[in-house]
Amino acid sequence: MLRSHNAALVLDLLRAAGGDGISRLELAERTGLTPQAVSKITGRLREDGMATEAGRRASTGGKPRTVLRLVPSAAHAVGLHLDRDELTAVLVDLAGTVVASRTRALDLGGPVPHAISAAAGEVRALLAVGPERVLGVGVGMPGPLDHRTGVPGRVTGAPGWAGVPLRDELAERLGVPVVLDKDTNAAVLGLALRGLPRTGPGAESAADPGHGVAGPAGGRADGDPASPAAPACPGSLTSPASPGSLTSLASPAHSAAAAAAPGSFAYLHLGTGLGAGLVIGGVVHRGARTGAGEFGHQVVQLDGPVCPCGNRGCIEALCLAAVARGEFGEAARVLGTGAANLVRLLDVEQVLLGGRTVLAAAETFVRGVGEVIGDDAVHVALAESGAYPVAEGAAQLVLAPLFGRMEAMDSANRA
Repeated sequence: MLRSHNAALVLDLLRAAGGDGISRLELAERTGLTPQAVSKITGRLREDGMATEAGRRASTGGKPRTVLRLVPSAAHAVGLHLDRDELTAVLVDLAGTVVASRTRALDLGGPVPHAISAAAGEVRALLAVGPERVLGVGVGMPGPLDHRTGVPGRVTGAPGWAGVPLRDELAERLGVPVVLDKDTNAAVLGLALRGLPRTGPGAESAADPGHGVAGPAGGRADGDPASPAAPACPGSLTSPASPGSLTSLASPAHSAAAAAAPGSFAYLHLGTGLGAGLVIGGVVHRGARTGAGEFGHQVVQLDGPVCPCGNRGCIEALCLAAVARGEFGEAARVLGTGAANLVRLLDVEQVLLGGRTVLAAAETFVRGVGEVIGDDAVHVALAESGAYPVAEGAAQLVLAPLFGRMEAMDSANRA
């Protein structure tokens, strides 16, 4: 386990260094491992094809240092986003770069076996591209669901998923490990591991001073730790692991980009539905039963319209009704009301917005939400995500343990 942990630290630094690479001496300095331990670890990584030499760098004294870099193509992960009306699948490399993607129509509220077959078929189509080593498949879908058992609950508008062993079913069909999480948790994990958001409250480069709103925009030779104070965040080199309710976003050897991310922020995703991903104190917060982030079903109007969940006046129902009428400003006001409640309850530093409905009127939503929150210390911005935020984040559910970026891990959500 210690060897895996230390290798994860080294891999994380190699990934952060990018194409420029990093020397063994720098790896030893940043991890606290001995040069001998680093040499053993990097030797194994080179044998596995996960690291390679990237030239030499001049040193302050003595001969030039050999620089090593990650080999992104050495392994891949698949990310799946099961949305209410479409399915997106991406193949990403170790650097998190999307190398292939597929999208098709999907009726999440239709027959569940058809949806599972479609998901498995899209994964097989991606794997036909020819990646030699696939670490697993991460799946993001609307909640509620149990992240640890990999079983969806009674999804609003798609109750047929309740109790379906989706994780195990896909793992059996595909023959690779599978991790299941809520779509918003996957998206917020992807944002945080990429070191986003990079701008904090009051950042002059992006913030509007009127509302704080931004526009779219040491070890032994065997690899043991050097001292008892060395942190112990185990990582896995062969398969994804599953955290309990908290997912750590920082390892002792985290990248500078990740260090720039704030300790607490919320990601609000408004697409065919509305949900939230939460990072509190530097960790993704799922709650005891993966129930955290059911943001869209907080009631803000007691006599409001009936929501598909059965309640009246839910934020999701009010937002989507306003969007259907073409009243994006009203939708932003309603979303801002919920966001303001969230800010006051959890004291988050930033609120990031995403999802296809937000993107259809990004400036309106960013400014409208910021105006309702009305707190200059809270930064509101469009999430700087990739083209497929949920699917890419779902792939990170598989990749994160490889780089020692997850804590409190167990095997409950691995099949």
